[in-house]
Amino acid sequence: MSRQIEGESRVKPLGLMDIRIGRNAFGPQRESFEADLEVQGLEQPYRAVFIRAPAIVGVGKGVQVLARVGEAVVAARQKNVLALAFHPELTDDARIHQLFLKMLEA
Repeated sequence: MSRQIEGESRVKPLGLMDIRIGRNAFGPQRESFEADLEVQGLEQPYRAVFIRAPAIVGVGKGVQVLARVGEAVVAARQKNVLALAFHPELTDDARIHQLFLKMLEA
């Protein structure tokens, strides 16, 4: 979804959001992990699953940061586009999906 992929020349980004990403920012697949995230718009922490996760390393004007792991941005939105560095489909918690649906209503 990003406009730019840091250090990457083989993959053409879609350019849907004014963000720059770093691929595999948290390491290879064997270093996959879970983390509790404070996500803007959710009242309780969200347990996120990260597998070969990218990180959003730069955000442009109009991009709203929704969650971080340390300094790394792992959830952001711009208008009705949502970018995530984790896999909400791997949990039983539907709140990220509900957040996305509410974005589309606005």
